Amino acid sequence: MKTTLQYIFLSFALLFVVACQQKANDFKTDKQDYDHFLASKPVKTTSKYYELWDNKIKSDSTQLLSLGNVASEYGRFFKGTGDIQYLKDAERTLKKAVEIAAIGKSGYLRALARNYISQHRFKEALVLAKKARSLGSGLKETQSLFFDLHMELGNYNRANQYLDSIQNMSDFGYLIRVAKWNDHKGDLDTAIEFMEKAMAKAESSKNRSLLLWSYTNLADFYGHAGRVEESYNLYLRALRIDPQNAYAKKGIAWIVYSYERNGKEALRILDAIMEKNKSPEYYLFKAEIAAFLKDDLLGLQALDDYYKTMENNRDYGDMYNVYNVDFLLSMNVRQRAFELAQEEVNNRPTPESYGWFAYSLLHLGKEQKAMDVIEKYVIGATHEPAILHQAAEIYKANGEKEKVSALKQELLEAAYELGPIKEAEIASL
Repeated sequence: MKTTLQYIFLSFALLFVVACQQKANDFKTDKQDYDHFLASKPVKTTSKYYELWDNKIKSDSTQLLSLGNVASEYGRFFKGTGDIQYLKDAERTLKKAVEIAAIGKSGYLRALARNYISQHRFKEALVLAKKARSLGSGLKETQSLFFDLHMELGNYNRANQYLDSIQNMSDFGYLIRVAKWNDHKGDLDTAIEFMEKAMAKAESSKNRSLLLWSYTNLADFYGHAGRVEESYNLYLRALRIDPQNAYAKKGIAWIVYSYERNGKEALRILDAIMEKNKSPEYYLFKAEIAAFLKDDLLGLQALDDYYKTMENNRDYGDMYNVYNVDFLLSMNVRQRAFELAQEEVNNRPTPESYGWFAYSLLHLGKEQKAMDVIEKYVIGATHEPAILHQAAEIYKANGEKEKVSALKQELLEAAYELGPIKEAEIASL
């Protein structure tokens, strides 16, 4: 009798789990939600304000206010188009502003430092941040900049000190940084709580740029937490504010690809983005979707386009080092990948950089050295699934079955974030 009751109870429990899973999987994207955004016009790379300020610069190169406004417009054009030339133009304009500013120089130094962060020139940005601090004005903004820089450079204790120095639960800038800090620590639930508070601040201020930032970043967090429908809805909200927002469109493409396993539709969305945005990483996303669709010709073309883009434009500098290491390893150009991974560690000594360095060592057949690196610099220092996947492969190559098994379970829980190609690789660990 007891066995029968146990069986009945187990049957009901299984039915409940299946029902919950079916309910969780009820969500589906709808083309009608986003199709009109895909057809939106390209980002305008001029405006009456830009032309006004630009003309003032041409007639008088000491027009400081015009220099700042033009640099801001260049930054906006870069975000919209992915064209690196606009970021370089913004750099040139901000350098001129720093050169001639007698008042407000620290603000221009911070703006130039943020431009360098976008270019992954972190050590140069740190020098500018120190100059801004020495001038005294805008101390809170400079401390926020120091937090951002030390997070990028892997100086996490220093970053935490600067975070404490700007603590203000009513400030948007503090909230998004404490969210980033908790995400770094692997506490995604707390990161989401703070990002939701930041979103509420943005909504009360009705500031367009803050709304876009909070919607897209919270959408990312929701996706990582498995809250895919909420992620999708936030990307749509971002697009209602900015129909050209390529980041939000890419987020939807990822949902369609990784969650719904609809490679053809994801490719259609990606192609629409790439008609208007030149960011090189889209070629690599396209190659991944092609691999999922088993379209070898499309994949090779996408990789070739990525290679040509990087070869023909040296202005990208260090921005795509990690992408390039991954690309080179996929092409079996192992020594150059190793050298580039070394450069990235020197430029940005984070656990993620060391992860790529170790992974390049693995591809050179140096399994023990690769494991030494991940155990010293990676394990316990990052929760980034892609890096932990590399660590699992390194452990496997060294015969560390228990360590592989421990990482494998964590990685399977991050399957959405990693995508179906990586999920298949993890399953075979």
